[in-house]
Amino acid sequence: MTLRGKAGIYAGAALLRLALFAIPGLPDLLTGRAPLLLPLFSLLPDAQTWPIFTALLFILVDLLSADALVKLANSGEAGNSKLFASPRRAKKACGLVVAACFLFNPLTIASCVGRTTSVFTNCAILYATAKAIHGSPFNAMVALSFASYLSMYPLLLLPPLILLAFDRQPEKRRTDSCIKFAAKNVLVVAGVMATLQGMSFALTGNSWEFLDRTYGIQLTLSDLTPNVGLWWYFFIEMFDSFRAFFLAVFWLHLGSYVGGLSIRLRTQPLTVIVILLGVFSIFKPYPSIADTSLFLAMLPLYRHVFPLMRYTFVAAAALLYATFLGPAFYHLWIYAGSGNANFFYAITLVWSLGQSLLVSDLTFAVLRDEWEVERPEMVGKDVKQI
Repeated sequence: MTLRGKAGIYAGAALLRLALFAIPGLPDLLTGRAPLLLPLFSLLPDAQTWPIFTALLFILVDLLSADALVKLANSGEAGNSKLFASPRRAKKACGLVVAACFLFNPLTIASCVGRTTSVFTNCAILYATAKAIHGSPFNAMVALSFASYLSMYPLLLLPPLILLAFDRQPEKRRTDSCIKFAAKNVLVVAGVMATLQGMSFALTGNSWEFLDRTYGIQLTLSDLTPNVGLWWYFFIEMFDSFRAFFLAVFWLHLGSYVGGLSIRLRTQPLTVIVILLGVFSIFKPYPSIADTSLFLAMLPLYRHVFPLMRYTFVAAAALLYATFLGPAFYHLWIYAGSGNANFFYAITLVWSLGQSLLVSDLTFAVLRDEWEVERPEMVGKDVKQI
């Protein structure tokens, strides 16, 4: 990867975003929610008078995310972790290609131009993962705390991130057991989260009401605004007497993947993080295209197992189908009045199906790759469950 090539990719991505920001009405059309980082945005000039400064901030965050992806790709962790070496690890993903796939992904561009705070969350997650791989657990935990402060769900990434940071510690610096190491990092996350909450308490006039309006809404699903997720329609149809039960079931389902994946794929903690990001983009209460763009950004890291994946065409076709028809069905329902909620919810099911196929196919490919190391005589042979 040459410095000139990297600069060209970054400059092209930045110029494309600036051009889209300049289209009248487009950023406001894509914007869905008010930002949580109000004190940060209050330091910028008025967005209506000087929109360029807000645009540059979001572009900078996207470029930082791409830089973290480059570091992840160049580390080779996806195919050659401390406890597992893939026989296909020589097909390592090129950092520049991974960054380009992220920066020129239409979902990434739409998230940036739409000025969603998920851009900051994604950047923090990527930065945390990159720092964990490069043996800096403290910085990784601080970044994860910031991501969790913004969106809450990244806190579920803590177990695999701790395992990743522990594995990547240099032998000469490793003095703690895994349990002691984990306890220290949990305390770091707790301390940083407490500090961030305390700062929010001070900035909101010594009031804890912001907790109910941010995390409380996610936990209780009090806002049933239509989105690309699976929760809103289900709970619109739900009788109030069953709401608490199914709310607990949905959250239990989302959190249940963390322990199982962390134990089964203990030798590949980065893979656990990537699969969980895919799961979150499907099953979190308020998912967005920014969550999908993050999972798709991490997917090229596993170029070495692409030949083992079975349903990439079907998954890609389903995602493209939903990408084009989703806005059309939403318009028919909300603006044209010629459809109903079933129009839009049906296409969100197709969207979730496409993502589910990608997540399950990646999981299969990684497990098959691991299995072929244990059973070299089965390389290239079909396996059928009886």
